[in-house]
Amino acid sequence: MRFFTAGESHGPELTAIIEGLPAGLPLTAEDINQELERRQKGYGRGGRMLIEKDQVRITSGVRHGETLGSPVTLVVENKDWKNWQSVMSPEPVSEKEKLKRRVSKPRPGHADLVGGIKYGFDDLRNVLERSSARETTMRVAIGAVAKKLLQELDIDVAGHVIEIGGIRGTLPSKLTVKEIHEKAEKSEVRCLDPKVEEEMKRVIDEAKLNGNTVGGIVEVIVGGVPVGLGSYTQWDNKLDGKIAQAVASINAFKGVEFGVGFEAARLPGSVVMDEIIWSEELGYTRTQNNLGGFEGGMTNGMPIVVRGVMKPIPTLYKPLMSVDIDTKKEYKASIERSDSCAVPAACVVAEGVVATEVAKELLNKFDGDSFERLKADVADYRNYARMF
Repeated sequence: MRFFTAGESHGPELTAIIEGLPAGLPLTAEDINQELERRQKGYGRGGRMLIEKDQVRITSGVRHGETLGSPVTLVVENKDWKNWQSVMSPEPVSEKEKLKRRVSKPRPGHADLVGGIKYGFDDLRNVLERSSARETTMRVAIGAVAKKLLQELDIDVAGHVIEIGGIRGTLPSKLTVKEIHEKAEKSEVRCLDPKVEEEMKRVIDEAKLNGNTVGGIVEVIVGGVPVGLGSYTQWDNKLDGKIAQAVASINAFKGVEFGVGFEAARLPGSVVMDEIIWSEELGYTRTQNNLGGFEGGMTNGMPIVVRGVMKPIPTLYKPLMSVDIDTKKEYKASIERSDSCAVPAACVVAEGVVATEVAKELLNKFDGDSFERLKADVADYRNYARMF
């Protein structure tokens, strides 16, 4: 399974093509729209969410509610396109038209300046239109398809927010993945602790009032994962490495950890390692999950636990100083419509990219031509692993 995304932030539409899905997977537009709606929610979102109501059109690869095994194409319309048709026209325009909405003042923390230098653009809009977090719409759409595949195989995915702007919640204990999802869905900031939620909202309000932004930490848990996804035999076959790359590729994400993560540097091995136990009902499990469901780059049957840290969004309504690429003089950076905090939305994106990597690895390991055959293969393998 592989995918590509295309489209600009203010272009006519966003597109994704997914190749390698098995035939016979139940899939409807509503399965995807539910996830797109979740991405647009969250305390701290900006004005763009009032304009767009993302709805997907499936234009290939699905017939009568089931995948065909051929490439699946997903399209999401940008409703704001009507206001940008001349600015973002694919056809040649006059020099006067080219100057409309031209960006010459790069924003600190964005791809604007580096992208302009790399590709030789004198209008930095050419960079920011694609580097925008609007692209994550399609990664959530792809993640929705991956989640549907995993769900049909009894694999659950949930995400929640651990920290926003220095306000930290407690980690879930003795909650199932489904329970974590249900609790997070009831919170505007996707936090499991109602008391901490109000503190997080206060910090977001203060940032908005001051023209500032705040970041945070999200956690994604995947339960029911079979043993042995990924491989130790080559560095680029390690599934935790693939997931780390996927999470770090989300706009504004700057760090990834699994299980106890960086805390492992401060603990002895006797505390960090997860002792192995066996029962006839569950097969091999661990007494704890400090390693976040991975050993040697492979899933060990425990829930995958991965966290990502999101920096504050660089677009500030009280902008920092920059340099105009035309005059080389200091100038306050340009302002594009933005959020004061997108951590709750980014949590949904993180769920999507993690689900996608797990689904890809499942389809690498098992027969992926027919969904019914895939289900049978996974069931047989789970029984084999339990009695190994």
